Amino acid sequence: MFASDLPLSRTVTDRAADLRGDEDLLPALLDDASTRVLLVSGGRVVTRRRGRRLALALYTPQEAALRAPSSSLAERWAFLGYDDADRVPGVAPGEIRPEGPAYLAHHVPEGGTAALPAGDEWTALREVGGELSARDAGLATAAVALYEWHVRYPRCPRCGAETQPVSSGWVRRCPVDGSDHYPRTDPAVIMAVVDDDDRLLLANSAAWPTHRFSTLAGFVEPGESVEHAIRREAREETAVVVGEVEYRGSQPWPFPASLMLGFRARALSTEITVDGDELRAARWFDRETLRAEVESGSVVLPPGTSIARALIEDWYGGELPTDPLRDGWSRGAVPPAEQAASPAPAAPAEAVPVDAEPAPAAQPPATRRQGRRAAPAPVDEGPLGTR
Repeated sequence: MFASDLPLSRTVTDRAADLRGDEDLLPALLDDASTRVLLVSGGRVVTRRRGRRLALALYTPQEAALRAPSSSLAERWAFLGYDDADRVPGVAPGEIRPEGPAYLAHHVPEGGTAALPAGDEWTALREVGGELSARDAGLATAAVALYEWHVRYPRCPRCGAETQPVSSGWVRRCPVDGSDHYPRTDPAVIMAVVDDDDRLLLANSAAWPTHRFSTLAGFVEPGESVEHAIRREAREETAVVVGEVEYRGSQPWPFPASLMLGFRARALSTEITVDGDELRAARWFDRETLRAEVESGSVVLPPGTSIARALIEDWYGGELPTDPLRDGWSRGAVPPAEQAASPAPAAPAEAVPVDAEPAPAAQPPATRRQGRRAAPAPVDEGPLGTR
């Protein structure tokens, strides 16, 4: 099924949330030689190759502490759980947890040092998530999400005091007013918009090189349903009116704290006018055109770890060719078609249907907010960075 195949949604770990409140849990696990620890820093985890397969590098607590010593609030241990006996989230009555191992995350500050053994290396989760096993993908996704939260929200939002991690790394408590604060998750919709001719709407963000295209996406606003968010985002960004929506699956995207809710959406109109703020261009693609442009490198799609890629290939009916630039979205690299040109951004292309004549290069995109383009968001912030 689509939903269960999403790279970062796969997990076979029992998070054992009922055990987190035990103040003796972390000390006991840190003294247990069977405990296994993964190192995390920003959106990266330490991995190693096992034959052709990429896997998390897991250390004993003693080895992890020696390789990446802790010295600040940003460097913390967090309890991630155990292997799940029946591979169904949660513990059923009568289910016995495995004797071990328990899994911990060890937070290493960005820019900090870690003495890794030969063959182990830091890798970006957003680039390699699809290569990891279900167990490793689930552990790494939880660890990255927790790390981002601890680093970004170290103080009490009520009084500003520095908070302290409790509940095995899943809560931060204010020592001044006693309030507890929990990891945040921001819901975002991401949608494959399809018209009556079964064409797919893809867009180029103002923050990307001109050949990167993906599905539409946006955050759910306060007091808003996901269905309303889909229709609002599509209309605001492209002027396309969306009607029926169908849920396809969800995936955590901890860069830093999104939950991507994936949908197929039916377009009620096809005329495109990009907003001029978030989008540079948008186009309708049929299957033959999309495949040809991906093969030529004139269109670069999202990496395989993303739900956007899954939504595109769900519509396409199978896997599309590997992008000429492997996962270049995370590194800010330039597609081959752009490498021959000046390193400065190319002039935006007119947002037109794929079968129309291309507009002259000097023509600006059709926009509804001329003169109001905002500075592009950082690539890892929010839905723009998820596509």
